[in-house]
Amino acid sequence: MIKTREGRVLKSTGSWYTVLDDTGYSFDCRLKGLFRSKGIRNTNPIAVGDIVDFSIIENDGTGVISAIHPRSNYIVRKATKLSKATHIIAANIDQVVIIVSLKQPRTSTGFIDRLLTTAEAYHIRAVVVINKCDLYDDKVNNTLNLISDAYIQAGYLVLKTSVVEQTGLSEFKSLLKNKITLLSGHSGVGKSALINTADPELNIKTGEISEYHGKGTHTTTFANMFQLQFGGFVIDTPGIKEFGLVEFNKVELGQRFPEIRKYMHDCRFNNCKHTNEPGCAVKEALNNGVIARFRYENYLNMLESL
Repeated sequence: MIKTREGRVLKSTGSWYTVLDDTGYSFDCRLKGLFRSKGIRNTNPIAVGDIVDFSIIENDGTGVISAIHPRSNYIVRKATKLSKATHIIAANIDQVVIIVSLKQPRTSTGFIDRLLTTAEAYHIRAVVVINKCDLYDDKVNNTLNLISDAYIQAGYLVLKTSVVEQTGLSEFKSLLKNKITLLSGHSGVGKSALINTADPELNIKTGEISEYHGKGTHTTTFANMFQLQFGGFVIDTPGIKEFGLVEFNKVELGQRFPEIRKYMHDCRFNNCKHTNEPGCAVKEALNNGVIARFRYENYLNMLESL
């Protein structure tokens, strides 16, 4: 073994990790067995974006990870198969960019809001990018404007993009520059195509939409961090079908919606859940059109799921 060095995890495949050191070299590393016996309830003890200490094994050039540095933040969701376990999607990120499409495939606002509330819970900036705008007719554009206005009113940045029509691509590139960005969304919404327009040298594989199901084909098996030529990193995640909330309780959920948080302190009761309680300032704002009804309905659905 040579001396321990520090690096950032770029890729995790379960048993092997790609780690980039501060000199720009990457190494395939394994994890010491002790990490697996610490009672971590996550399905993955190390996540993409983690800063780790590792040592190189001289005879084959691979490394062994010996320590994980404290995380500044992370994004977590329920594991897909183990309902009691959690899965850390990425750690130590500057922002979450949610790529959505209103057609081929359609992204539900419920999915968007679950990601946004999770980002709020971990104090991570979130941006909504509505992609594939070249496919939308007048009816879908009306929906786009309704959704876009609601998120802007709530305080989120919303970008409208189209790779085909070259719309919003410079703004998208500027959004990524010198940031560590987690890109998330369903398969087929155009994450990889957008990354490739921002940095063509990456040439990330893109998938086609299944004509039968109208859903994207999975092109990313594991979360993967890519270094951008113009500064920063993007983390491309596997297409996420569902996003289960973790570490939420019913009283705190309203605080993760900025527009609900704005009015909740004027409610008559401190523990108001903004459902049927008298003197609810949030319900009054809803009835006055200040809070978008679809956002409130998504809040109720999340409340019920908790």
